[in-house]
Amino acid sequence: MSDFWIFFKIGLNHVLDIHGYDHLLFLIALSVPYVLKDWKKILILVSFFTLGHSLSLLLSMFNVVSVKTVLVELLIPITILIAALFNIIMVGKSVKNGNITFVASVTVFFGIIHGLGFSNYFNSILPGKPVDKLAPLFEFAIGIESAQIVVVLAVLILAFISQTLFRFNKRDFTLIMSSFVIGVVVPILIENPIWKK
Repeated sequence: MSDFWIFFKIGLNHVLDIHGYDHLLFLIALSVPYVLKDWKKILILVSFFTLGHSLSLLLSMFNVVSVKTVLVELLIPITILIAALFNIIMVGKSVKNGNITFVASVTVFFGIIHGLGFSNYFNSILPGKPVDKLAPLFEFAIGIESAQIVVVLAVLILAFISQTLFRFNKRDFTLIMSSFVIGVVVPILIENPIWKK
């Protein structure tokens, strides 16, 4: 297997790993306010997330940024919770360009936080100079982006089915899915080791 496929697969598994479902929860929270016809908007947002994720890995590789793991492990579920709560607050309200810009900016920031959570592992599997890690980082980012597109499309198709076959309206679907995400992420926050110190 070529190096490209190795790091592409690591990127895929990073998102689709059922045991590390924080990434999936964030993608669900990011996607549920949208419908199939909004696919371009949500794919742009997902790309912003990948950009932030890759940026934090890049900064970590060059030792520009280093954050304690315990802090990142607290911030990741907080970002997911914020995304889900934002959906609940904004449900039924029309999305203006300013809101999209805000969501895109926050998505980049959240991508940076999520990338920091993976940076130690990524650096440990890639010995050598930071410059030697640039190609694998790009390959990894393509894997992440591909997996995220799969997840987003699955959420959009689920939204379409629930709204077409089961007659859920967009508001109810967004509230149910965002509440589900909150229900999963709150125990993760409560069980975070930072509270046990």
